[in-house]
Amino acid sequence: MDRSMNIIISGGGTGGHLYPALAIGDEIMVRHPLTNIHYVGSTFGIEKEVLPVKNVNHSLLSIRGFQRSLNLGSIGKNLLLPGRLIASIGKMKSLFDSLQPDLVIGTGGYACALPLREAIRKGVPTLIQEQNSYPGVTTRWFADKADTVCIAFEEAQSYIKKKCILAGNPVRKEIRLGHREIGLSQFGFSPDKKTLFLFGGSQGSLALNQAMDQMIQAFSISDTQVIWQTGKTHYGHYRHHENELCKVRPFIEDMANAYAASDLVLSRAGAITCSELTVCGKPSILIPFPAAAADHQTKNALSLSEHGAASLIPESDLIPEHTANLIQNMLDQETQLKEMAEASLKLGKPNATSEIVNHAMELIQS
Repeated sequence: MDRSMNIIISGGGTGGHLYPALAIGDEIMVRHPLTNIHYVGSTFGIEKEVLPVKNVNHSLLSIRGFQRSLNLGSIGKNLLLPGRLIASIGKMKSLFDSLQPDLVIGTGGYACALPLREAIRKGVPTLIQEQNSYPGVTTRWFADKADTVCIAFEEAQSYIKKKCILAGNPVRKEIRLGHREIGLSQFGFSPDKKTLFLFGGSQGSLALNQAMDQMIQAFSISDTQVIWQTGKTHYGHYRHHENELCKVRPFIEDMANAYAASDLVLSRAGAITCSELTVCGKPSILIPFPAAAADHQTKNALSLSEHGAASLIPESDLIPEHTANLIQNMLDQETQLKEMAEASLKLGKPNATSEIVNHAMELIQS
């Protein structure tokens, strides 16, 4: 396919929707460098900061989700919705008229709804990539009318009438290329001691940080090494725990070697996190974020725990003393860790991005 293609990739609001969109776009550009990719997101999402820095063609719509809380701020935002929606629909129609896209890919988030709607209305081929085990609202709205729906968890199929393709989530290619020895060396750790890796997503998790604050002394006593990503906001509160056994970081760029160095991961259960854990074959303890839409993080965590790849602890049961004991017991059980690692790796879909792009290209060729 040598001809130049015009493709709209829409998704954002959170990194969980945006980074799969970028990974898919990158893969398309590797295969077809002449392609004109235009990203669509929201002025209220993380893409507002990320897309300009990446210097890619993009449009940002002034649209956000319906605010469910009953306070003056939320009511005010909801009153602005109709005007913003009409303006965003107009912007999308203009983009389609000027770009004449060959394909529209949606990776979730509210800004993704309008490009999918316009594509379906105009008969432009559409592909939806759903990250979570419980599909987001945009996927549930448009899955029946989309040409192809790729899912990351087999559990998502039960919520979608259309037959889906189980492809996995697009994750960074380098994420599974970490080296244990290099990772341990980067943190100044010994290969003869067990290592726990805690992180709560790129922003950090207050609940996980507070729990680790109370558990860290127990790990020091048991000679357990800890990699602790706090998130930039929380770093100042916990940096004093830094010592030869505990490395506290606001953010970790080299996640591949951090995963490789760890024997066990304690984290939230975002879709991309779960996908990275399985691609890397890591045993984990997952504490789902209870305020996630439709409690989808619990459903993500269940999909791993039911296959023996993870232990699930609801945040309401996150008692530091009990959790520290559970972690220590798991680190002491070599056989159990190995079995969990194998179960995790079986769930991994390292070729997800490539497979999704294969299906996208089929839509253009057909």
